[in-house]
Amino acid sequence: MSGEDKDRAARLLAAFHEEAEAPPALDTVLLRRLLPYAKPHLSLFLAGFGLLPIAAAASLFFPLLVKRAIDAAVAHRSSSVLVGITGYFFLAVAVEFVARFAQVYTMQLGGQRAMADLRRAVFVHVQGLRVGYFDRTPIGRVVTRITNDIDTLAEIFASGAVTAVGDIFMLVGIVAFMLMLDWRLSLVAFAALPPLAAVVEVFRRYARAAFRAIRARTAQLNAYLSEQVQGIAIVQAFGREAACAEDYDLINRAYRDANQRSIKFDALLYSTVESVAAACIALVLWYAGVRAGALADRTASLVYVGTVVAFYDYIQRFFVPIRDLSTKYTVVQQSLASAERIFSLLDVDEPDAPTVVDVPTPRAPVPSDVVVRFDDVRFEYRPGEPVLRGVSFDVKRGEKIAVVGATGAGKTTVTALLLRLYEVSGGAVLVDGRDVRSIERAELRRRFAVVPQDVFLFAGTVLENVAVGDPTPDEARVRRALERVGASGLVDGREGGLAAHCQERGANFSAGERQLLAFARALYRDADLLVLDEATANVDSETEARLQTAVDEVLAGRTAIVIAHRLSTIRKADKILVFHRGEVVEQGTHEALLAQGGVYARLHELQFVAAVEPPADAPLTQA
Repeated sequence: MSGEDKDRAARLLAAFHEEAEAPPALDTVLLRRLLPYAKPHLSLFLAGFGLLPIAAAASLFFPLLVKRAIDAAVAHRSSSVLVGITGYFFLAVAVEFVARFAQVYTMQLGGQRAMADLRRAVFVHVQGLRVGYFDRTPIGRVVTRITNDIDTLAEIFASGAVTAVGDIFMLVGIVAFMLMLDWRLSLVAFAALPPLAAVVEVFRRYARAAFRAIRARTAQLNAYLSEQVQGIAIVQAFGREAACAEDYDLINRAYRDANQRSIKFDALLYSTVESVAAACIALVLWYAGVRAGALADRTASLVYVGTVVAFYDYIQRFFVPIRDLSTKYTVVQQSLASAERIFSLLDVDEPDAPTVVDVPTPRAPVPSDVVVRFDDVRFEYRPGEPVLRGVSFDVKRGEKIAVVGATGAGKTTVTALLLRLYEVSGGAVLVDGRDVRSIERAELRRRFAVVPQDVFLFAGTVLENVAVGDPTPDEARVRRALERVGASGLVDGREGGLAAHCQERGANFSAGERQLLAFARALYRDADLLVLDEATANVDSETEARLQTAVDEVLAGRTAIVIAHRLSTIRKADKILVFHRGEVVEQGTHEALLAQGGVYARLHELQFVAAVEPPADAPLTQA
């Protein structure tokens, strides 16, 4: 990769960069944090661990039985003893098979159940985070935490990494049998272990950093991919396919390089174990040859052959769990790197509207007919960049209040604070005289029905989308809501009716149809407070006229706050609030504001005077 490509890759990665890394957590700390998810399935884990020594013991008898068989055949020439040893072989095989099967099954079953609990806990935690967290966090990164990272953590169980305890049992048993057979040969074999321990220590030091980099690059890949797929229409419309593919390739190379570093450490560890095992076997065979040559008794020499063969088998078995431990250590390091990232997400302390917050008493008593009051509200998404600057207004019961202003004036922020999606920086938002911060989140939001500008339909049925939030949708109620907004034909004309399938984000419905479903959703909710956030801004004038019936039906008998871009839609509002640079600069009826000749009058002039048909000979650019 050239220097220019590296700089470009660095800029791309910075755009989807991970949150600032905390100091690496200790393995024991991470494992302790996993215990609450494993505890409900403790019986499965205890059964799995209890079967480990049984399987290990059955396996350890094989070399000893081989020695006895060689002794019986070569030194003693006893066929009856061979038959008995064969029977013990079959018994040991059967015991090992049953014990290993039961051990792997129970361990993995417990592990997958624990990971399912962890996945649910992360999802619930993510759902409970305030909207501001997602404003600055790529969605692909969050998805990676819940999917890829938990899948990687689950490899601890799927690969049998937790059975490293069984490998330790095996090693201890092998050492005991080797010392029992010949302590001198055992000491020769163990001489090769110090260099192996040194390599493992070096690997341990560098492996976690490599695996952490892999998980970070995975999140960056997913974040970039998520953005490009969501914006595929723009990518294709502006012919950016080749440029996006090149950018993706740069991020992909960073992911590849991170994997190459981990592969290097893994290969180093595995090859070192293999080399040490070969050297150890060579040393043992050399020493056994020297010992055998010094034996004068022929029978003793023949018996020593069985010992050497059994010892060779034990050495082979000794390095199998060591090789397995090295492989499992790699998996454990990968899994713990993922665990760091999962728990870093669980440690994000940005709850969506804490249950209740102690708030000061309102500066003035709120009249009984005032449903919503903004009292000197100040707010900023980022420190030092105020969005609302001392906003104050009242909404009386049954009033239809319109909020207008230029883009960025703070209109949508008003509704976000009303629903407590964000916390005010100063002042107070009150509903029925109560500060929204002192109201239970669920209780507060049940009071409102919202029709947003960008309607979001979930993958599912029309019935489920209209009755969203209702665990047991009322089909008759859904039909009435659709009829009242004039959308019954939309459903009846589709195969399946209310059971008609909605594709992701409602891609199989037009913008106008999605808006109708959103109005029906608001009617189904039947809340006394309604928020229309530029609900007809994304449709043409003809569709808007068709939607007017739905708007009137939804507004009937309700207190409403209507955010509008098209001033033609809010002429009948009881009161219009004009926002400018985060402040309410004017308020009044449509006629009164026009008479003032202020900001609203200028906005009105820009929209309606500009809409006057130009002369026939005017250039196209003025049309």
